[in-house]
Amino acid sequence: MSHSRHSDGPSFDHDAYLSPFTWRYGSAEMRTIWSETHRRQLFRRVWVALAAAQHEAGLVSAEQLADLRAHQNDVNLARAAEIEAEIGHDLMAEIHAFAERCPVGGGVIHLGATSADVLDNADVLRIRESLDLLIERVGALLADLAERIETHADHVCIGFTHIQPAEPTTVGYRLAVYGQDVLEDYQELRRLRQRLMGKGIKGAVGTSASYAQLLAGTGVTPAELEARVMEELGLRAFPVATQVYPRQQDYRLLTALAGLAASLYRFAFDLRLLQSPPIGEWSEPFSARQVGSSAMPFKRNPVHAENVDSLARYVAALPRVAWDNAAHSLLERTLDDSANRRLILPDGFLASDELVRRAHRILRGLQFHDEAIARNLETYGPFAATERLLMELVRAGADRQAMHERIREHAMTAWGAVQRGAPPALPDRLSADEVLLHYLPADRVRSLLDAGGHVGDAPERARRLATAIRTALEGGRE
Repeated sequence: MSHSRHSDGPSFDHDAYLSPFTWRYGSAEMRTIWSETHRRQLFRRVWVALAAAQHEAGLVSAEQLADLRAHQNDVNLARAAEIEAEIGHDLMAEIHAFAERCPVGGGVIHLGATSADVLDNADVLRIRESLDLLIERVGALLADLAERIETHADHVCIGFTHIQPAEPTTVGYRLAVYGQDVLEDYQELRRLRQRLMGKGIKGAVGTSASYAQLLAGTGVTPAELEARVMEELGLRAFPVATQVYPRQQDYRLLTALAGLAASLYRFAFDLRLLQSPPIGEWSEPFSARQVGSSAMPFKRNPVHAENVDSLARYVAALPRVAWDNAAHSLLERTLDDSANRRLILPDGFLASDELVRRAHRILRGLQFHDEAIARNLETYGPFAATERLLMELVRAGADRQAMHERIREHAMTAWGAVQRGAPPALPDRLSADEVLLHYLPADRVRSLLDAGGHVGDAPERARRLATAIRTALEGGRE
């Protein structure tokens, strides 16, 4: 393994395996939150909060607490790694490394605690920081999406069902569908953030027995000690926990991240379809010097959208692991979740961070090709508008079944011509049909086949959704 060591721990280069999240995907801010240095800093934050509460109970002296506070940020990963190599326990190694820097207070670090009292509360602090960053970025994405929805609320385009041309919709209404999904994801992430709870300070199996022993005769109860520690950390504690906090919280968290991934996946997948040349209505940004293919110089592949879909599939798989951790958390504790939680929590947030950032980049540079939108509407719109023509013919006294069959015959012939590359001829055929002209004049037939106005209340609904997004974002800032 090629690496070099520095005073703050190992520094790896590309001669050794690195996770793509180390350098390729995710932001520097999210990587910092999930860094090992920050993790150790949070351990020490919990230890200092515990010592502060124990000082109030008379178990830790003012000098000991001051010593711990003075060296709280003196993280030395290299030294901790050396100790761990000897004793085989990463948290105890960090305790020893911290204690070596604290000649006065080192002996009271972790007093009465079990590993999960530190690990689990530190994890929730990191989760909270990650949610704050992610929620902020989803909010920025939604703000820009609301603007695009309003701008294109009246921009009529052909709709697609079964990936086949259908009735018209508007570009803004289609964007509103994505906006509605992402808004729900945003609100769910905020709800989870507000409901986050740490394990608290409950000891080896969650009974607080060790703390009860320590606090005997002090007049302070274990519950009061826990409340003081959690107040210092700014966290609520689960009222009941085993050695660890309930792993259902991780499952709910990763399920919410997977939900956000699904919403962004759909947006990206639809973009990929709409960017294909036969449709050609939308395209993701493509820079002047960007290379689309190593073999075909003309290619403008939707690589950002494909990246979103690729990472979203990964995020979608993570709740399954979290489900197993929650369901298999046997009795008061098993350790078979420990290794995978080192992966699924940072990977879930780093992948989600990349998804939101890349989707936002796509949205900011998203191109709508008006000529292609108009061409497809002109080509396929009259077919969708035949239902409207049928209704008017019946209102004028025609037999519904007879008119349906007559329109169908014309439509099938015209559709075949379109598939052969001929111009759309359906309006010409139907406006010249003598049977139809018995009920409606030719110009009325043609006007009914103009699908441009056949979008119902889609523009109004799109604008209302944009307003709902802005209202939710304003509420999130309060």
